[in-house]
Amino acid sequence: MSILQVKGVSKSFGGLRALNDVNLEVEEGTVHAIIGPNGAGKSTLLNCFVGKLEPDTGSVMFNGVSLLGIEPYEINQAGVARVFQTPEIFGEMTLIENVMIPAFASHDGAFNLNAWQRVSERAGVREDAEKIMGDVGLLDQRDTLANSLSRGDKRRLEMAMCLIQNPKLLLLDEPTAGMSRADTNNTIDLLKRVGEGITKVVIEHDMHVVFSLAEKISVLAQGTVIAEGAPDEIKGDPRVQEAYLGGAHL
Repeated sequence: MSILQVKGVSKSFGGLRALNDVNLEVEEGTVHAIIGPNGAGKSTLLNCFVGKLEPDTGSVMFNGVSLLGIEPYEINQAGVARVFQTPEIFGEMTLIENVMIPAFASHDGAFNLNAWQRVSERAGVREDAEKIMGDVGLLDQRDTLANSLSRGDKRRLEMAMCLIQNPKLLLLDEPTAGMSRADTNNTIDLLKRVGEGITKVVIEHDMHVVFSLAEKISVLAQGTVIAEGAPDEIKGDPRVQEAYLGGAHL
């Protein structure tokens, strides 16, 4: 069953066509990777999923409901969470506070001056946050300020901030960007281990990450899906090799 359906999506910026009649379907409970060279339109497509951009034409359906024309927080409340290229955390707050705050936003859709007080009063929020922090390996650091973390641990924290919202769909925009190989491998292990049953869409340049995680891969080039299939099919596709690596083997 498809949880995300993209049909005929096109997007231009002035005279530049960033996306051109993009069609893809993401099956519920799978890990679906979107790859392609720089400038292929991957981030533009992702921004169409989360309400940051609206396509010129086409549709984006999540669980049978259109994501177009609604606010990003409404998309989030519908069950879509996103992990950004650069971790978006509250650096001057502790890790446990970082994880608890999104639990409030996912229910009420916005922050206000009494946001922290209201989160503190909600029964079970701290227990839920501690459980998720244990899942991502950060429980021992729960009272540490977030800005003191390594890049890899900031990524783990952002993952916990998403998971506490109980998303149905998790969008990961280059989750290992800027990481050492050790942190990259730890992130791969983390993504395999947490969020069981959550559909994941991964945009990633690192083919080691893609082939370690993805069950299905869509390849974008010049704003168009040029190939789609299982990892073994994509590895051997000459169109992908030409578009992505100038003919070199993946």
